[in-house]
Amino acid sequence: MTAYRGVLLDLDGVLYVGREPLPGAADALARLRAAVVPFRFITNTTRRSRRVIGADLRTMGFAIAEEEIFTPARAARDWIIARALSPYLLIHPGLAEDFAGMASEGDDAVVVGDAAEGFTYAALNKAFRVLMLGAPLLALATNRYFREADGLSLDAGPFVAALEYASGTRARLFGKPAPDFFHAAIVELGCSRDQVAMIGDDVEADVNGAIAAGLAGILVRTGKYRPEDEQRADSRAGIVDDVGAAVDRILT
Repeated sequence: MTAYRGVLLDLDGVLYVGREPLPGAADALARLRAAVVPFRFITNTTRRSRRVIGADLRTMGFAIAEEEIFTPARAARDWIIARALSPYLLIHPGLAEDFAGMASEGDDAVVVGDAAEGFTYAALNKAFRVLMLGAPLLALATNRYFREADGLSLDAGPFVAALEYASGTRARLFGKPAPDFFHAAIVELGCSRDQVAMIGDDVEADVNGAIAAGLAGILVRTGKYRPEDEQRADSRAGIVDDVGAAVDRILT
């Protein structure tokens, strides 16, 4: 019987890269379901809404319900609404529907996701000026980079760091590796932190972050993985070739 009672999985780089499913990924999820090991998908992807992420996954052949996906946008939206704030949104157009009905040019907070081509000087300078008025900086993710079909690309992290440096403000993180983000996903699994394994291709946000939050961490050699990541991984991390091998370990 497996020592793990629940599993968290990253998406991009673990199940697919670009628009291409990784070999054995769908079968790995099917084996978890057959073994009645509950799992949730915990992603720092901030270019697409949760609805679109779910639809894209199903198009790629993954049987995933929208309710099984945890995103930083939902957590940040709840935080903003609870405080009745009017934020300035520096986000990708594809994420806009997750903030529907909310002002996007406010000055009570700055929300930063992976805005891609939206990271213009004018947009960043606007965010900087709002921060200098004393508004909080809300980071949907601080990942340094991710892998697209044509290679590695900058993620939101470098731009969050630039705004922190310029304004002297420390960002509040709503995605991985924030412990609260991991813990919120675990609640629905119905088990304790030490019974949950996190599978990811990002050694910092996925694996080391999960271990620091009290979970087990398994690094896969797919997606954004690079050989030097193995030296940066927590000594307690498991390192395997892909998500299929990670599920093998979990079910053993």
